[in-house]
Amino acid sequence: MENFLQFLETNLPWLIQYKYLFLFLGAILEGLNTLVFGGFLASVHKLNVWGTFLLLLLGHSISGYMWYAVGYFAGGKSIDRWVRKDEKGKKIITKVEEYFHRYSARALVFTKLTFSLTIATLITAGSLKYSLKKFSLFSFIGSVCWVSLTFFIGYFFGQSYKFFLEYIKGFLLFVLFLGSAIALVYIIKLVLGSAFVRSLFITDKIKELSYKLRNGLEEFLSTGNDDDNQS
Repeated sequence: MENFLQFLETNLPWLIQYKYLFLFLGAILEGLNTLVFGGFLASVHKLNVWGTFLLLLLGHSISGYMWYAVGYFAGGKSIDRWVRKDEKGKKIITKVEEYFHRYSARALVFTKLTFSLTIATLITAGSLKYSLKKFSLFSFIGSVCWVSLTFFIGYFFGQSYKFFLEYIKGFLLFVLFLGSAIALVYIIKLVLGSAFVRSLFITDKIKELSYKLRNGLEEFLSTGNDDDNQS
């Protein structure tokens, strides 16, 4: 890693000089990889831990306001462009919107741990002119949860990298541990997103099952009454 940083200092000195600025912009515009990378660099003492964490949290929070503004000024139609030809996507987005209407606070917090549902929820909040005060609170809580998780994973893999660096040196080890941290975060986000989507549809399945049970019970009772009348 030292060789990598020396290469950057020699060929791209501005990247090292303005590292905090680039992390801040990355947290706003990109998100996941930047958060993990920030935690990793803080772990190997290339960045201040708490300063980096708070900077990434600020950037991630600002990103939420940007998508809220998209929904506020452009309306819910801006979501349709993503799922215009995807019937499954349309159903999921519709369920997310329904969930937001019923549980807006939970939606803003939980969807921060998913992929595309995060942006869809933030845009929905803006399109519905959701209270900016409430949005700020719950979106911030979601950001704290997500940034803490990703930053910790990056930090943990950075500590692991430092341990193995005593035995194995080389840029490949740096890439391996950083890539593993990012891959783990992607897996976690996919699992959480999939679980959230399934939870959106489970209510419909429960209703469908209850309807079938009720209809079956009514049919059974009506058959029993007909037999009594005939006897």
